[in-house]
Amino acid sequence: MAVVRKADILLEALPYLQAFRGKTFVIKYGGSALADPKKRRALLEDIVFLSVAGIRPVLVHGGGAEISRRMSRRGKPARFIQGLRVTDKSTLQLVVGSLIKVNRMLTRELKSLGARAQGLVGNEGGLIHAEPYSIPGENLGFVGTVTGVNTGPIQRLLVLGVIPVVVPIGSGWNGQVYNINADEAGAAMAAALKAEKFVLVTDVPGILYYRQKTAPLLAGNGELISTLTIDRAERLIKDGIVHGGMIPKTKACIQALKGGARKTHMIDISVPHGLLLEIFTDRGVGTEIVGRC
Repeated sequence: MAVVRKADILLEALPYLQAFRGKTFVIKYGGSALADPKKRRALLEDIVFLSVAGIRPVLVHGGGAEISRRMSRRGKPARFIQGLRVTDKSTLQLVVGSLIKVNRMLTRELKSLGARAQGLVGNEGGLIHAEPYSIPGENLGFVGTVTGVNTGPIQRLLVLGVIPVVVPIGSGWNGQVYNINADEAGAAMAAALKAEKFVLVTDVPGILYYRQKTAPLLAGNGELISTLTIDRAERLIKDGIVHGGMIPKTKACIQALKGGARKTHMIDISVPHGLLLEIFTDRGVGTEIVGRC
């Protein structure tokens, strides 16, 4: 019976609900995963569920698609180096404006679902400290790397049951604003908060293993790796199994773990309520990276 099946699902979730109550989860959400209103609503519903269940979620978001749209309307071509958006002075203004627009949308939608939520901009109140991101021989402009996180404002909201929604912008010692990759910002925040979990919401199932080196060029033939350690993740990057856009995401998970987060996850936005399925079921639906098994 369907009703009995629902009871079984709740009972399967019970030990996880007990274990995670009062713990902090940092969830990074961005990229193309932001674009679909139906998928976005399902994820935000999951985040509200976590909050109601006594877990303390922190949402760190990107906004690449909105930034690119604004740049296109201004006739400014987007340029990337090693996955980082080259950010000159005028582009920085577009980046900040776009991210704040996305932040307001996500905060508003969380509130519409019954949550208490508040937007936080990383360069305000010394929330995210940054310095210029350096790549030898390249000029990235105002792209930053995180050097520190002031967890005070976030902790104060979490204690009150409010979901912080964080814009990944940082400021340097001289007040200069920097555009920060949202994966890195989320990882740094998870590390600083010693989060129970750091979850990257992506548009792929997770880390896939390919038996042939040419296989990554072919769609749909990889085997999902449900769990792996930092050591194995680093080997998969070195061997080219983890490739393309999955490299910075995997490195962000490793960064979070080495900084003090307990466990990291990658989940696919296309799986309805994938966040709850990954956290509260025995098998999960994505890839988790841990310090050791």
